[in-house]
Amino acid sequence: MKRRIKVLIVDDHPVFRAGLRQVIASDSRFEVSGEAADGAAALELAQQGKADIAIFDIDLPKLSGLEVARRLRRMPHPPHVIVLTMYEDGCMIDEALDLGVKGYVLKENAVVDILNCLQAVAEGECYLSPSISKHLVKRRHEADRLRSQKPGLNDLTPMERRVLKLLAENKTSKEIGAELFISPRTVDTHRQNIALKLNLHGARRLFQFALENKAAL
Repeated sequence: MKRRIKVLIVDDHPVFRAGLRQVIASDSRFEVSGEAADGAAALELAQQGKADIAIFDIDLPKLSGLEVARRLRRMPHPPHVIVLTMYEDGCMIDEALDLGVKGYVLKENAVVDILNCLQAVAEGECYLSPSISKHLVKRRHEADRLRSQKPGLNDLTPMERRVLKLLAENKTSKEIGAELFISPRTVDTHRQNIALKLNLHGARRLFQFALENKAAL
């Protein structure tokens, strides 16, 4: 018999959590392996390896769902993350996708969408609620436009791309170095190389470029 996918549910509203549990438990492909009402407890459960997929509300006490997702990235084998939210905000969607979130589901559609989302994520795919998938199309158009304006983006190494994305998150060289396990001096070298490839001049021009084009990077 094929092993069922273990799912962790994290939401601070007991009634919503119970409803989600009931929907997931109704499908033999999945089992609810744990529940939590705040981000700190969720992080602890996820770090114990008790879930293949973790479903987080974005708005959580102690640690937000996105902050938990950010910390889980440091694990050797983190669970796949699905976020639930009431917001269709483009910047929030971008942040979630940049953190490696595999599913983004609107709470108003959760009962309808969650099983399809779980199945897609379990198969290694990404899933967005249909009502917000248009944002992904817009994001792709913006990325294509930026690359036509700055063809040097195609010449960046994988590490340089990661540094540029973290710059877009308003992080300092020291913070970037800590996240990528490299020295701040090495980060500064990467920044210089990126600026050269993108033909950006001036001490803060690369930083401004990253912030202005965060959604397309």
